[in-house]
Amino acid sequence: MLPAYIPNSMAAVFGGGRPIDGGRVMKDGRRILGDGKTYRGLFAGIVCGVLLGLLQTALLIPVSELLDISFPSFSGSGSSTMVVLLSLASGSLFGDMFKSFFKRRLGMQRGASLPLVDQLDFVLGAWIFTYLSCTGWFIMNFTRNVMIAVLVISPLLHLTTNVIGYLIGVKKEPW
Repeated sequence: MLPAYIPNSMAAVFGGGRPIDGGRVMKDGRRILGDGKTYRGLFAGIVCGVLLGLLQTALLIPVSELLDISFPSFSGSGSSTMVVLLSLASGSLFGDMFKSFFKRRLGMQRGASLPLVDQLDFVLGAWIFTYLSCTGWFIMNFTRNVMIAVLVISPLLHLTTNVIGYLIGVKKEPW
């Protein structure tokens, strides 16, 4: 899940610039996504997610041998490593954008808290993109137990990283 976890943080770190929605509003008078979703953040987040996945791939065999543990790879079941990594990373960001779209429709401001949805939107986006593009790999690696673990761990990791982002000045809110 690391290639899906890192893109949102890196989008916040490297983001800024032109918003994806171009400042456009919908018929309800609200922005489509808002200023927090930028092209630079989107591309930086995807690149960082893919790079982290490639690093994991490079370390897979040495770490597996060192710890005498078998770790899953980002390929197999007819899927290539790059497709899996791009699906996890881009799905993560698109899941977050999808949530932002609906938060705007609900009249929520940028940064407003939506408990659990804020902590799991990127997970669901990553899973949907990866399932659609790499079904066999997804089914082989995301067993019921793995999915439960991700759903339990992700909110805790999300809150921790957001507090850190807030403390170092990258985020305006600690959630």
